[in-house]
Amino acid sequence: MKRSEEALASAARSIGVPFADDQSSSLVEFETLLRDRAVDLGMVARSDAPRIRERHILDSLRAAAVVMDSDLDALDIGTGAGLPGIPVAIARPALTVRLVEPRRTRVAFLELALERARIENAMILSATIESVDVVVDLCFARAFAPLEQAWAAARPRLRSGGRLVYFAGAGFERPDRPEGCSSIAVVPPPRGSRIESFGPLVIMSR
Repeated sequence: MKRSEEALASAARSIGVPFADDQSSSLVEFETLLRDRAVDLGMVARSDAPRIRERHILDSLRAAAVVMDSDLDALDIGTGAGLPGIPVAIARPALTVRLVEPRRTRVAFLELALERARIENAMILSATIESVDVVVDLCFARAFAPLEQAWAAARPRLRSGGRLVYFAGAGFERPDRPEGCSSIAVVPPPRGSRIESFGPLVIMSR
């Protein structure tokens, strides 16, 4: 296990996310739970089982790399198996992450994940994003909806200057700025990393 933790910490550092020993341990625990439970529950594709780390853990940590020290709280919209919210919460312990997920089976998995990985700065909102009435610095959207729909869901829940961090797919083309968006930044996957990613992060500011 120690070797796995060291390898994960090294891979995280390569994308700009430093890890302490206890954080690496928590992330490996979550990785194991994804492989052992989430695949059978249909929350992660069975074909992804041999590459959970590259396809899901490290990819999710790209969002942690763009969290700023001034960011206090975040919503992971439609978190599913806790991606990217749980890896971000582990990597950024000063950030409060709310995991938004309406489906009961997935909520139960998230409850187990938070307990097993010993995560204290994340909480579960068993609800649809439309019914969530909080205002935050960040919203994360990974495998949630097309960009326009993700922005429409995030915008009312972002403070002025708050940001949507959107995981874009292959063939992404930079859009025109939608209503209420002050700027758009596109962050490509880091070169030379072990991340399996199909597209950039799109960061839209309110």
